[in-house]
Amino acid sequence: MDAPGNDWQSPLDPRDWGEWRRQGHAMLEDMFDFLERMSGGEGPVWQPAPASARTAIAEPLPQEGCSLEQAYGLFRDSILPYAVGNAHPGFMGWVHGAGTPVGMLAEMLAAGLNANLGGRDHMPVELERQVVRWGRELFAFPDTASGVFVTGSSMANFLGVLVARSRALGPSVRTDGMQGQGGGALVAYASRAAHACVARAMDLAGLGSAALNLIDVDGSGALDTDALASAIGCDLRQGRRPFLLVGTAGSVDTGAIDDLAALADIAARHRLHFHVDGAFGALGMLAADLAPRLGGIERADSIALDFHKWMHVPYDAGFILVRDGKHHLAAFDGGAHSYLAREPGGMSAGSPWPCDYGPDLSRGFRALKTWMTLKVYGARRLGAAISDSCERARHLGELVRRQAELELMAPVHLNIVCFRFRAPEGISDELNSRLLQAIQGSGIAAPSSTRIDGKYVLRAALFNHRTGRAQLAGLIDAALVHGRALLDELARQETTGTDRNSTCRNY
Repeated sequence: MDAPGNDWQSPLDPRDWGEWRRQGHAMLEDMFDFLERMSGGEGPVWQPAPASARTAIAEPLPQEGCSLEQAYGLFRDSILPYAVGNAHPGFMGWVHGAGTPVGMLAEMLAAGLNANLGGRDHMPVELERQVVRWGRELFAFPDTASGVFVTGSSMANFLGVLVARSRALGPSVRTDGMQGQGGGALVAYASRAAHACVARAMDLAGLGSAALNLIDVDGSGALDTDALASAIGCDLRQGRRPFLLVGTAGSVDTGAIDDLAALADIAARHRLHFHVDGAFGALGMLAADLAPRLGGIERADSIALDFHKWMHVPYDAGFILVRDGKHHLAAFDGGAHSYLAREPGGMSAGSPWPCDYGPDLSRGFRALKTWMTLKVYGARRLGAAISDSCERARHLGELVRRQAELELMAPVHLNIVCFRFRAPEGISDELNSRLLQAIQGSGIAAPSSTRIDGKYVLRAALFNHRTGRAQLAGLIDAALVHGRALLDELARQETTGTDRNSTCRNY
């Protein structure tokens, strides 16, 4: 039986597909031009949006539409030039992937298909399952392992806590809540260097952030296993119930990696759920020279990671892999209500669905851009790019060491370099804070900041696959020029007693 034609003209489809194609091709060409300019390091990394750009998009809810060309013109003129700049090789702030042309095109294809990956029997869901299979292979997980895409590692870590909670208290905690479950005695462990989202996950899971025991770090910035053993013993003696151990594979401040093998041993000894926050560092498994440093990750009960960081998949593409798919399913499967009934055939076949492994029913096609990135570039090429970023970080660390006016503030573990301009302690934090703003405002480079041992430092996170040695030299030159000028200014103000807050120059 032939399908009937459509006798209805959609009010949301173009009247003239040819004109729409022309405009769409022009937009695509512009974005290729943008990425080509970024690859060459043209223009500033970041620039503040002028009032005119903010005014241009400020308007009441449109009652009548405009042309695609007019809307795109606003994007091109008032949005594109004032993005955060993580596509530029001078971007060194936070932990942002730089994106790729492959990912951009895959995102376009996914948007055109507009698939909902909550479930049902269709190839986009099968493609997500294929990425799960690749995840099992990468981390040497068993075939019974499960996985699901989420927004990012903050959500993936939250899911990891919920799986651990369900294992500790039983699936009934999902219906009965924490009351009467003995959940008040549960305690988890993570390094003091762990990302703040781990404590927030404890909060959101109803366990309370105070139930997360933050363990001191050793001289390398990794979780101190002796201190961990002592804390577990203390909690057991006081009647608490240890249930979760979170290891960090690449701390957000310095890139330190916990001794995952030792943590796996401790978790096994005390029957703890061993979860690894590998937001960016877990993908070091793609790099032959880094994978040995992640030894023990293959013994984790669950791993959180972001494909949109070190693998440069466009935002967002977070992911969780769980060793035992039955534990994963027990933490989220709510049974199929009538609307979501499963069938042995037809579109409602293929259970369990991705929505059975997490909280989202409406889900975008994140798997396509991840699959296409791995398919086009291959694991070896992606791993080489990861290794390159670590080599450049070591080079930047050497550039800092060569300058007497600069001070390296932490070991260079992976691809993060923490340093500051030397200044008297009374003005050091202020000087380096203003130095960061000056460097960002110059458009030459865009590092971020953190605190090491309570001291304010500049933090260069070299995730951008486009960043070369010229950008690193530019960062050092900018730090020296602006740092010297700020040191002179602050020293004069100290001498004259001028209120430093009353004069704030931009360099």
